[in-house]
Amino acid sequence: MASYDLVVIGTGPGGYVCAIRAAQLGMKVAVVEKNATLGGTCLNVGCMPSKALLHASELFEEAGHSFAKMGIKVPQPEIDLPAMMNFKQQGIDGNVKGVEFLMKKNKIDVLVGKGKILGTGKLQVTGNDGAVQTVETKNIVIATGSDIARLKGIEIDEKRIVSSTGALSLAKVPSTLLVVGAGVIGLELGSVWRRLGAKVTVVEFLDRILPGMDGEIAKQFQRILEKQGFAFKLGAKVTGVDTSGATLSAMIEPAAGGAAEKIEADVVLVAIGRVPYTEGLGLQEAGVALDNRGRVQIDHHFATSVPGVYAIGDVVAGPMLAHKAEDEGVAVAEILAGQAGHVNYDVIPGVVYTTPEVASVGKTEDELKQAGVAYTVGKFPFTANGRSKVNQTTDGFVKILADAKTDRVLGAHIIGREAGEIIHEAAVLMEFGGSAEDLARTCHAHPTRSEAVKEAALAVGKRAIHM
Repeated sequence: MASYDLVVIGTGPGGYVCAIRAAQLGMKVAVVEKNATLGGTCLNVGCMPSKALLHASELFEEAGHSFAKMGIKVPQPEIDLPAMMNFKQQGIDGNVKGVEFLMKKNKIDVLVGKGKILGTGKLQVTGNDGAVQTVETKNIVIATGSDIARLKGIEIDEKRIVSSTGALSLAKVPSTLLVVGAGVIGLELGSVWRRLGAKVTVVEFLDRILPGMDGEIAKQFQRILEKQGFAFKLGAKVTGVDTSGATLSAMIEPAAGGAAEKIEADVVLVAIGRVPYTEGLGLQEAGVALDNRGRVQIDHHFATSVPGVYAIGDVVAGPMLAHKAEDEGVAVAEILAGQAGHVNYDVIPGVVYTTPEVASVGKTEDELKQAGVAYTVGKFPFTANGRSKVNQTTDGFVKILADAKTDRVLGAHIIGREAGEIIHEAAVLMEFGGSAEDLARTCHAHPTRSEAVKEAALAVGKRAIHM
């Protein structure tokens, strides 16, 4: 019987990073993966392939709409969707092979099959051929991630009614796309197909887009998306989809109740969020406690209710983000090695990879108001940023929130080109407990978009230079 110091169930960003860190710290490690490829949702059917399509569709739109005004004459671009899907697949293959290489490099055994926890120190792996092996291990980390959330009564077939997985692999550009859910996934994938030619309508149960993000940012972002051609139906719910016709017919009702209307669409994308994936893990029999939302319950050291069993990532509480899972994976490996592994949940950036991007770290204004924290706000628009002006990419702004007494930066929120890259200087500053003054006095290269962050920090003290 194989015996290990640590077995990690799941090889998404949380699981494979946890395994690598544990191997670096001298442990004998194995990972369990039920799919044919490593990397989980993120690398195979999530973050990575969506970024390939976002990038390709953005360039397609630029070639069709922006090149001419820059003095670049090209014929009207055409879509070769199979070739674009091949471009996406090459990216997936490269990343997946990279993870396989890292497993070999760190001498981590890959056990292919479904893992089931038999209790402290024991795990059963059922191979895809039905062969069963029992594995002994000092520690188990559950890193099984999440699955798509489903809408009652609406059957996802991944052809016409799709989840994010199907939306990454449509056979042709739909002329009309109905997106259910105005969260990150719906808006990103909606923007891919809108740029490629689909008419996109987004239905959201709440009265706003991007729940959980800063309200002012969400409002301006909605206006930008509407200018791009998105249609929004907020405070509404999809109660059913009739699949009998050549096109789908979705029933939309006001969330508060009222008369229903029909919307015709070629494709319906259900993007109402994700749920923890715990199926077949044997958690109940092993005595691993779940919370009321089906997430694995853990203490401050990622330990579950069963000794020697830990959990990280989408399967536990907190934002369902790959980088949060990675940091938890590193932390739990270090804790198992007797070190002080730790995750600072106050500084976890979130990014929407649309054009422009939306990025956020720390507290929103709503959160600070609810907590009764006195704060100051500094804002700076990209219309006043030199680099953005010459590139004609002036949509959006930077907002810095600082503690009114101490000037410590509590949150940063950005809409703009490359916001996802720019947000990290605020994250680093916050990790060190820095102030808006610290940020304002740090010399920023000119001309860059990042200067807008410096100006927003200056604006906290009411002394922005360029507005």
